Amino acid sequence: MRFLRKAGNVVKQTGLTENEVQQRKSQGLQNNYEENATKSTKAILYDNIVTLFNFLNLIIGICLFLVGAYTNMFYLVIILTNICIGIYQEIHARNLVQKLSIVNQQKVKVLRDGKEQAINPTELVMDDTVIMHAGEQIAADMNVLSGFAEVNEAMLTGESDLISKTAGNELLSGSFLTSGEVVAKVVRVGADNYATKLASEAKVHKPFNSELVRAIRKVSKFTSFIIIPFGILLFLEAFFFRTSGIKTSVVVSAAAVLGMLPKGLVLLISIALTTGVTKLAKKRILVQDMYSIETLAHVDTLCLDKTGTITEGNMRVTNIHPISNDIDVQSLLGSYLAQSTDNNVTMQALRDYFPEADRYASLDVLPFSSDRKWGAMALEDFGVVYLGAPEKLIAAEALPAQVALAQEEGLRVLLLAVGPGSKVPEEKENLTALAVIEIEDVIRRNAEETLAYLYNEGVELKVISGDNPITVSNIARRAGLPNFERYIDLATCETDQQVIDAAQQYTVFGRVAPHQKKLLVQSLKNAGRTVAMTGDGVNDILALREADVSIAMADGDDATRQIANLVLLDSDFTSLPEVVFEGRRVVNNVTKVSGIFFIKTIYSFLLSVICLLTATAFPFIPIQITLIDLAIEGYPSFFLSFEGNKERIKGKFLPTALRAAVPNALLVVVNVLVVSLLARNNNWAHMDTTTLMYYLLIGISCLAVIKACLPLNPLRIFLIVTTVGGIYVAAMLFHSILEIGLLNAGSFAIFIGMMILNAVGYIFLSKTLPHPAANKQAGAKFFH
Repeated sequence: MRFLRKAGNVVKQTGLTENEVQQRKSQGLQNNYEENATKSTKAILYDNIVTLFNFLNLIIGICLFLVGAYTNMFYLVIILTNICIGIYQEIHARNLVQKLSIVNQQKVKVLRDGKEQAINPTELVMDDTVIMHAGEQIAADMNVLSGFAEVNEAMLTGESDLISKTAGNELLSGSFLTSGEVVAKVVRVGADNYATKLASEAKVHKPFNSELVRAIRKVSKFTSFIIIPFGILLFLEAFFFRTSGIKTSVVVSAAAVLGMLPKGLVLLISIALTTGVTKLAKKRILVQDMYSIETLAHVDTLCLDKTGTITEGNMRVTNIHPISNDIDVQSLLGSYLAQSTDNNVTMQALRDYFPEADRYASLDVLPFSSDRKWGAMALEDFGVVYLGAPEKLIAAEALPAQVALAQEEGLRVLLLAVGPGSKVPEEKENLTALAVIEIEDVIRRNAEETLAYLYNEGVELKVISGDNPITVSNIARRAGLPNFERYIDLATCETDQQVIDAAQQYTVFGRVAPHQKKLLVQSLKNAGRTVAMTGDGVNDILALREADVSIAMADGDDATRQIANLVLLDSDFTSLPEVVFEGRRVVNNVTKVSGIFFIKTIYSFLLSVICLLTATAFPFIPIQITLIDLAIEGYPSFFLSFEGNKERIKGKFLPTALRAAVPNALLVVVNVLVVSLLARNNNWAHMDTTTLMYYLLIGISCLAVIKACLPLNPLRIFLIVTTVGGIYVAAMLFHSILEIGLLNAGSFAIFIGMMILNAVGYIFLSKTLPHPAANKQAGAKFFH
């Protein structure tokens, strides 16, 4: 049985009986509600498999299979590889978060049948009697039956001030006891808990934001409108007008429409991002959405929480100013701390600085209260010692000068004072100051360098906190945050519109409610910004869900970890530049080589139109396109994507990629037309014509590889040599599979002459075409 003193009477608590527990479980009154915000395996499989891009490729593959063109189906390996990478990465990240949640789960102590038991939080039932001690998290909403405690509700409200709880007060799930001990009764469980209701406002799935994926989808959407009608028309033309036979008709039609889909680029993006995920995992950064790496590289506004982000969430004594040299402050405070039950972060900082002592025995104790802002202890042979906020202990005019100086620096100040008596009086009086203690909220190591780096890289920084804005502003100043003096107390905002207007004007936001955090993020996004936000509590969930990139701390609330794009496993935001670097590497490198992939998309479309108008066959077949996919698009791009690149991202991906591809695509079309004209006038054999066209296609594509490798370095020279040499060797070795022949002397001479002209034409076109920076719509209009 449990006894606690309440208002002078002894209150006995026995808790529920086992029968009562089972009865409540049968009624569904158990704390086992779990709203898992992570995606299910079924949802992950569906999102990675059921896409328009995969559907189009599958239809083409089925057609090739039905006519027995099996060698031309090799391109499906690329599609399957891309699907597997996406599924593996998402499932792996989800499982890591679930394991992290299990590790952080703590037991709770309950009274049942008059005995104390330690159970999992999910085993709690309605009306359970729970014993809570300092340092424990509240697992369900409860009402205090007896005892006294100080509670930190920062996870729920964002405000770090401690709240006193006594009999009759409510304890909210998700908050922490920082001092004291209480016996409480469970009044809400599962979905009815305050924290659960707050978390449930965030939808289960958050769509990812990726410029690279949007570009691919835009291309896929465009091609989806033309692939099916083009494929049908090309097939009908080949089968009925040229009487080519069903297999040949399907193969040439498939080659035309397959070339319009940038299969290799989709795979390259997945590989580049997955590589980034792996590299960041080694640096203790869990990426749950691999596309968020790319998005963070585009972020221009970062919203930071104060506690746990800029600061470590710990306090540290920085200085002590004795008022009188006659008092041994060390032994006095040591005796106070040794006999005090207070366990908030301030008392922990004092215990780290002052060793406990036994010089003075305690006669009476009054615990610290956040309402009165002080605690007291009557010490034998000394008097009543008071510890707390200076302005609450002594009149302002009598305060030592050190108090004002420290407060101006944004430090927390405690005053140690003494009064007469051997018992703590109900009303303090005639106090004498003994010492001023300066305490600071510890700025996270490397925080100043990190903030400076982000600011210099064009990222505007906003600090959003539930604490006093003046305190937050001073901490921001100590961390070197630009514009720290521009702060506002959002508790003074009476309407949502005032909060929205404040988003653009201020840097530091204090006394921010959870729904106001969401409004701030929405306002910034509506202004055209790409917003990232860090958070660790339930009060951050709505804003995290709204941000373009959400970043959670591993030691924060489980719900925030589940919905976040990134989880910092060391809860250290100073690792964010590493994510930015990875994002820039991916975007810059993919953009640099993307022109190689869109060459095929553009020339396939143009040649298909020409073939329909002239009733001629598409000049290439799928297996020939697949070799180019692997050797020219895949091989050099794969290695170039690993190169470091921390430069700021410039321009839009799709216009830049299309502009880079247009010169090569136009040259391919011109070369096909010229060779077709030469073949018709000179009665060349079909094999000789096809062979020369394919060799010229390889050469023109290699020009794009050479350009992507500029400026040259040993790796890039190696890639150029092996790409050009390797694909021509492969074409000659596997010419029978590719359905081409070998160049004879005459064809070789024509090939060399045309490649010289192609090189000159490529240089001319590259310099002549408008750049996307001058016209952002250049090239992109092609897809509208």
